[in-house]
Amino acid sequence: MSDQLIIFDTTLRDGEQSPGASMTKDEKVRIAKSLERMRVDIIEAGFPIASVGDFEAVQAVAKAVKDSRICALARALDKDIDRAGEALIGANASRIHTFIATSPIHMQMKLRMEPEQVIENAVKAVKRARRYTDDVEFSPEDAGRSEPEFLCRILEAVIDAGASTLNIPDTVGYNLPHQFGHLIQTLRENIPNSDKAIFSVHCHNDLGLAVANSLSAVLSGARQVECTINGLGERAGNASLEEVVMAVRTRQDMFSCDTNLDTTQILTASRLVSGITGFPVQPNKAIVGANAFAHESGIHQDGVLKNRETYEIMRAEDVGWNTNRMVLGKHSGRNAFRTRLEELDIEFDSETELNAAFTRFKELADKKHEIFDEDLRALVNDATTTENERVRLISLKVCSETGETPVATVTLSVDDEETQVQMSGSGPVDAAYKAIEEIVKSNTELELYSVNNITSGTDSQGEVNVRIERGGRIVSGQGADTDIVIASAKAYINALNKILVPVDREHPQV
Repeated sequence: MSDQLIIFDTTLRDGEQSPGASMTKDEKVRIAKSLERMRVDIIEAGFPIASVGDFEAVQAVAKAVKDSRICALARALDKDIDRAGEALIGANASRIHTFIATSPIHMQMKLRMEPEQVIENAVKAVKRARRYTDDVEFSPEDAGRSEPEFLCRILEAVIDAGASTLNIPDTVGYNLPHQFGHLIQTLRENIPNSDKAIFSVHCHNDLGLAVANSLSAVLSGARQVECTINGLGERAGNASLEEVVMAVRTRQDMFSCDTNLDTTQILTASRLVSGITGFPVQPNKAIVGANAFAHESGIHQDGVLKNRETYEIMRAEDVGWNTNRMVLGKHSGRNAFRTRLEELDIEFDSETELNAAFTRFKELADKKHEIFDEDLRALVNDATTTENERVRLISLKVCSETGETPVATVTLSVDDEETQVQMSGSGPVDAAYKAIEEIVKSNTELELYSVNNITSGTDSQGEVNVRIERGGRIVSGQGADTDIVIASAKAYINALNKILVPVDREHPQV
């Protein structure tokens, strides 16, 4: 019998710390339910002390999810732990994850603490967290650059204090696989009470080694991996859940453990997170990229046709790809629409929302002959971006011809007051954006503008992702339409609606 490898998903917490990847409460609940369907063991829902919004989001996820354990992050501070405990009151199963830095550079430069003070604070935090739940996880931040002897001392102390999971983070993505695996083995062998806790890892991808380091740790005895959908996370991201899970599942000849995940839900979760955050999945991304199971080489195609295993080490169906897709069109009825959404695990809170989505589906069907699963996901994501909608697009007209300067006429409703402006630009999108900015006067900087086709064909919807910045705050916006200029305007307005909502959010590493 192989051991269970516990999957701890931190998309909603660490993933959200990616610049521009902030999520609303409702979006977090949607992602959490998708993770629950995947049978993820633990969902880290957020950092409750960071803001009122974070607290409410953790609270909402705790109440909505019943089959996965819900975790809240807290620094080794009384106020953080108390706030986390309050947020988790409605959870069917809860965990508090508390942490303090242990590397010399962090203790000296950030905490301004002596090692003994750090141990004292860690023990105190674990004991306080135990007031709220018997499932407490402790992380020595920047463990990858910490002294092993000191790690042994502090981890032994927090186990005695009641921590049942020890998470060893490579916070800055500094370690190499053999080095990190050796660290896990060293800790397990040298901490006297190590058998009383599960060892976990949380690896960042600064050197592109997050998954490799995580797998090396598992081979050395770690039995929990902290990861995110699509590898989302701070800086270069975190270990990718789909890559870790499928590597362990595929290489059972090497791993004496496996997860309990329903891997057929991976693709759905990937598309959902990508749509909500505005971070597109690159085509050559392992497991969930559009090219992950595509074969262009004639030799490869011939081999796959003769025997799939010649070039495919896993089945596309096992991670959610499905070649037998139902294609909808303008003559498709409400029942076919509802049925396909249910098959894609897309749910609506009310019949009113479903009817509104069906109306948008019919509008799209008038423009596009065939509607694929990707179109439906984009349609639903587009429909769920109306929260805090201060700015709405009423109309957009552009004129672009050879030898002439493009002109855009935009009508917006801002706080229920309509305004129309005409502006010129270097192209139709540039003109439209200048007109929008002339009305809203957001004083933001456009940091990213990207366009991707959702499906193939000239009638495909274009999906536009933008990233804007103001005062150090970065948000993303998304929009989809068969008209790329309209999709661009939708994406920009979506981002503006986010940045116009004031936030007071604390970062867990500050």
